[in-house]
Amino acid sequence: HPDTYPNAPTLLSRPRGFPELKNDTFLRAAWGEDTDYTPVWCMRQAGRYLPEFRETRAAQDFFSTCRSPEACCELTLQPLRRFPLDAAIIFSDILVVPQALGMEVTMVPGKGPSFPEPLREERDLERLRDPATVASELDYVFQAITLTRERLAGRVPLIGFAGAPWTLMTYMIEGGSSSTMAQAKRWLYQRPQASHQLLRILTDALVPYLVGQVAAGAQALQLFESHAGHLGPQLFNKFALPYIRDVAKRVKANLQKAGLASVPMIIFAKDGHFALEELAQSGYEVVGLDWTVAPGKARERVGKTVTLQGNLDPCALYASKEEIGQLVQQMLDDFGPQRYIANLGHGLYPDMDPEHVGAFVDAVHKHSRLLRQN
Repeated sequence: HPDTYPNAPTLLSRPRGFPELKNDTFLRAAWGEDTDYTPVWCMRQAGRYLPEFRETRAAQDFFSTCRSPEACCELTLQPLRRFPLDAAIIFSDILVVPQALGMEVTMVPGKGPSFPEPLREERDLERLRDPATVASELDYVFQAITLTRERLAGRVPLIGFAGAPWTLMTYMIEGGSSSTMAQAKRWLYQRPQASHQLLRILTDALVPYLVGQVAAGAQALQLFESHAGHLGPQLFNKFALPYIRDVAKRVKANLQKAGLASVPMIIFAKDGHFALEELAQSGYEVVGLDWTVAPGKARERVGKTVTLQGNLDPCALYASKEEIGQLVQQMLDDFGPQRYIANLGHGLYPDMDPEHVGAFVDAVHKHSRLLRQN
């Protein structure tokens, strides 16, 4: 149907065998088309705040879960059984890419991801596998996407994702989470050449991985630059932005080359408010905002050419349902009715009440319909 999404650059050929999409509101908003209401989904909507998630995941090692297409599919679908969300996002992790490059990563309960042997010296880059092999190493993600796309039965679109090069680099050098990213930033200052080499390796791994996700059935892609906030404008423009741009450009070119339909791409650079204009011009249809950015100001800065996504403070879900409704109403008023996808400004936290997540989703649907009537 070439006419369904006039803003989509190529025909949207439906891959053979997948059920027809019944609710395309999220995709329409991402492409900048008008929608009847504001679509909504949540980062980390498949997560520990759901008791059924904790039950499904309980016995399994985290990365074993990621490698089981059946488990990923089940975890992806759980929030959709509870809430009328407008998109599903595949259950996986950004660190499957460093794993596929040959690095060992474990998930330590209560601490998070850990790399027993992080990159310390330039010569450690030689340990990394050829990025061209990464997509075949990550076939389990593609299987999970195809299975989930089938089981979704066209209810809502399925989003694929990956971590951006700088964010992946921080984990590979720090060996886990860090409050300062001092080791990774030391590389940027002391080893700029090696840093660019690593960022290129990661970009070369990400492009076929993201294209593979679309080939497997993903209908949109989100790139997570979760650690943008550790960089100032100069370092960001030198070590993060060029690779963010390159990923979008090459993914789009390769989709076209492979005869695959274009999919909207979302860039989410947490705490990257200093680079909003640059991000809006980096080749992505959607710019995700965290909760520290005022929606009205963001819209002024990025103009009308991109869709914005976000950005309720996740902690607002600790408020009463009534207050959640008021906060959502304010957010929708600030963003305006079109070229907008509602979301949180970061992921859901494990101790959040599922009923309050439901109140958030319902408030977006209700208030956005009212907004359009007035």
